[in-house]
Amino acid sequence: MNRDQPWIAADSVVFDGEGRVLLIRRKNPPFQGQFALPGGFIEVGETTEAAALRELKEETGIEGRSPRLVGVYSEPGRDPRHHVISIVYRVEPASFDVRAGDDAAAAQFVADWEREPLAFDHHRVITDALRIRDER
Repeated sequence: MNRDQPWIAADSVVFDGEGRVLLIRRKNPPFQGQFALPGGFIEVGETTEAAALRELKEETGIEGRSPRLVGVYSEPGRDPRHHVISIVYRVEPASFDVRAGDDAAAAQFVADWEREPLAFDHHRVITDALRIRDER
């Protein structure tokens, strides 16, 4: 990828109905070992929704459905590697059978995520997703 232009990623926010959010523990830098939302870079020919669902499945084993836009996060310093624009969806899980895979060292539903040091700007993203969920 060309480092002179922004990279585009897609992330998923998944709630379990008990106020917990699905997080992965990052296997690789940046923020290695910290919790983050499942997500990753979009592949050529892939929609952002398809990328969010693919990354969710690869990193957590969960099939997602009904992606609903939470927002676009484009602050240039949000990722220390490069300028990454993340398109984030709230996704409904088809199951709650979580198993870590791909770039995730672990994956689990976390109740008190507010107290965890989350990677990137994921505190803000989850807060925005909660607001959308509550407006429903």
